[in-house]
Amino acid sequence: MIPKDPMMLLSYINTQLRDFYPSLDALAEGLELDKDELTEKLRAIDYEYDAELNRFV
Repeated sequence: MIPKDPMMLLSYINTQLRDFYPSLDALAEGLELDKDELTEKLRAIDYEYDAELNRFV
């Protein structure tokens, strides 16, 4: 289960991207998450996905 708190979610997602997934698409598919919903949750705390860095910044 992924964290519901936005800051914990950010940390969890960036760790998953760093350690296990080469892209946000791969992470969403692998964890069976809605990519748009995840992106919106993190955008709400002013974080955007940077594909070049493969992390939310």
